[in-house]
Amino acid sequence: MMLYYIFYLKLHHLFSPFNVFHYITFRMIMASLTSLFLSLWLGRQIIPFLKRMQLSDQFKGFEPQSHKTKSGTPTIGGLIIWGGFFISALLWIRFDVRLNWIVLFGVFVFASIGFLDDILKVKRGKNNGLKAKTKFSLQILAAILVAYLLFEYHKLNGLCAGCIFLPFVKNGIINLGVFYIAVAVFVIVGSSNAVNLTDGLDGLATGPTLTTIMPLIIFAYISGNVIFAHYLHLPYIRGAGELSILLSALAGSLLGFLWYNCYPAEIFMGDTGSLAIGAFLGIIAVAIKEEVVLAIAGGIFVMETLSVIIQVASYKTTGERVFRMAPIHHHFELKGWPESKIIVRFWIISLVLALLSLTALKLR
Repeated sequence: MMLYYIFYLKLHHLFSPFNVFHYITFRMIMASLTSLFLSLWLGRQIIPFLKRMQLSDQFKGFEPQSHKTKSGTPTIGGLIIWGGFFISALLWIRFDVRLNWIVLFGVFVFASIGFLDDILKVKRGKNNGLKAKTKFSLQILAAILVAYLLFEYHKLNGLCAGCIFLPFVKNGIINLGVFYIAVAVFVIVGSSNAVNLTDGLDGLATGPTLTTIMPLIIFAYISGNVIFAHYLHLPYIRGAGELSILLSALAGSLLGFLWYNCYPAEIFMGDTGSLAIGAFLGIIAVAIKEEVVLAIAGGIFVMETLSVIIQVASYKTTGERVFRMAPIHHHFELKGWPESKIIVRFWIISLVLALLSLTALKLR
C-alpha cells in the first residue's frame, strides 16, 4: 500500500510528524531520492545480467565510424530507468488521483513497445527490430488511447478539454473541440520519437530530459493548486500537482541511470528508455495543457528532429545534404568535435531553453 495511505491517512493522528506525507513537495523529494537509489542499485544488477545474456548494442552502419568501438555495450538500459521509476512512483503517489494512472499506463505501453523493438534488434542483429510502419502504428494507437483518456478526464473536471492555452499571448486560447485529440497524439508521438532520435551519444538524451523535467515540475505543481493557477493565469487541473511527483521520480531515476550512461557509457537506454521517456514528456505536457512550454524546454529534441526532416527533404528534392550526417549531433561529430564536448554543449543549451520556458509563467 502506498506510503501516503499508511503514514498520513492511517497514522498521522497517532504521530503528528506523519502529516509531512500529505505534502506534495515532501513526496516529490522522497520520490526522486527513492528512484535515484533504486536505479543505482538496479544498474549494478542489470548491467552484468545483460552482458551475460549478450544483450548488447551493435554498429548499425548509419552512424559515424567512431561508433564501432561502442559495439558490445549492453543495451535495454531503460529497464533500470523504469524499474526505479515505477517502484518509486507507486510508493509516493496518491492512488485516488486518476491522472496518475493515465500517465503510468501511457509510459508502460510505450516502454513495452520500445522493449519489444530492442529485443528484436538484439536477437536479429543490426537494426532489424520492429518494422518502422509497425512501430509507428503501435505508437499512434497508444497515443490515441492516452489522448482520449486525458480529453475525457479534463472534460469531466470542468476544463476546456479541447483547448490549447498559448503562453506569451493575452487570452491566448484556441478551442479545437474533439480535434484536439489529434494535436495531443502529435505531441505524444512526436515527443517520443524526438527523444529517440536524440539518444545517439552517451548521456545526450538524459541531460536535456532532466532540464525539460524541471519546468514541467513547476507548471504541474502550480496547475494543481487553484490559488497559484488563478494568480498566474494557468488552467487549474485537478490532480496535476501529483504529476510533479511522477516527474521527480523520473528525474531521480535518470540521474541514477546517468551514473552508468555518462561518457564512456557502460550501458545504453535503448528504445525501452528513449521512446517511453519522450512519450512521458508529451503525455505530461498534454495533461497539464503546456504543449508549447514542452516545445521550448525540449528545444534540443525539436532541433534534432528538424535536422532529420531537413536532411531527408533536402536530399530527396535536390540530392544534396544540408548536414554531414543527421541527427545533428552526428554532424558535429564528423566536424571533429569530441563526443564529450557535444554532450555538454547540448546540455547547456537545453538548460538555457528550460529557463526560457519558465518565462511563460508570467508572460500570458
